[in-house]
Amino acid sequence: MTTASRKSEQRISPVFLGITAVTAVTGWAVWTDFAASPGLAVFLFVTSAWVVSLCLHEYAHARTALHSGDISVGAKGYLSLNPLAYTHALLSIILPVLFVIMGGIGLPGGAVFIERDRIRGRWRHSLISAAGPLTNVLFAVVCTAPFWLDALDGVPADFRFALAFLALLQVSAAILNFLPVPGLDGYGVIEPWLSYNVKRQVEPFAPFGLLFVFALLWVPSVNAVFFDAVDAVLRGLGINDLETYCGQSLYRFWEGADEYCAVSP
Repeated sequence: MTTASRKSEQRISPVFLGITAVTAVTGWAVWTDFAASPGLAVFLFVTSAWVVSLCLHEYAHARTALHSGDISVGAKGYLSLNPLAYTHALLSIILPVLFVIMGGIGLPGGAVFIERDRIRGRWRHSLISAAGPLTNVLFAVVCTAPFWLDALDGVPADFRFALAFLALLQVSAAILNFLPVPGLDGYGVIEPWLSYNVKRQVEPFAPFGLLFVFALLWVPSVNAVFFDAVDAVLRGLGINDLETYCGQSLYRFWEGADEYCAVSP
């Protein structure tokens, strides 16, 4: 493969650049209160930023795989950050966005297809799986930086609430992804260290792991424990429950914004 071909495979997709531009413009609209409907601006800002994070999640898997020995990821378009190029566009992009709209949960995306037989070493396999959710962790740290740095002076309330809700999505996605459940990245981290017999026994359940997790989340007691863990992490990063609540209230603008949030400082 020529150097020119490799560069073309890693050229950032116009689709990703367009989504990033939407994030920047709508973020500016939320910050300046330029939009006629603050809720719509928050909705577009958080949704586009969430899609950006999903693209970066999948890119992290692919980039780590490339440096671990799978040179096929470039030809598949994974290094272009184009959400349309991923193996499971439905799982990677569409379903996560729908779950955010419906329930405010950061659904883990479907991993890109990695040719594992090209990769040597258990640590490399584990790192490839961990790279995606670690990107969500990094995204959460960036979103919460104004909070834990105590740098909120001058930050408009609506923008602060939007960041808080976006951070909730990143934290929930990271926690879900790191669960050691077949089909999720957390299982991919530990799988190289399991015996052959254990892996063979678990393999048939991998396609249903994500469905099993979300079925459990519909159980009120499990849901409460999960979001208590998410809220605990967010509080550690300087975000209180009211800020995430107001962020989600603004995001779901079609339900009508909470009056208390509208007048909160």
